[in-house]
Amino acid sequence: MTGTRSSRAGSGRRGSPFLADLAVWERENSEDNADQMERLRRNLRKVRTSELTGRQAQMLQLYYDQGMSMPQIARELGITKSAVSRTLARGRARIKRYLQYSW
Repeated sequence: MTGTRSSRAGSGRRGSPFLADLAVWERENSEDNADQMERLRRNLRKVRTSELTGRQAQMLQLYYDQGMSMPQIARELGITKSAVSRTLARGRARIKRYLQYSW
């Protein structure tokens, strides 16, 4: 039992040579996804301007773009933290629904 264990020692660590080789292989053999990323960015811009409510867009912008926490947003807008959480969740759900059908 100890023989098999010692032969596998280090195989799960992040710094293992195998994982580094695998990362290099993936980079060299993966296809370019620049077109897909550009389409995703375009669709994200569109959904933020046309599909979200004003409040959802505002809170998503504060949370993701400005890096504010939920309690900070709640204080700034004069609402409860749970209202911020619910609004962010609804906004993310709308974005997800839109992106599912835009591909």
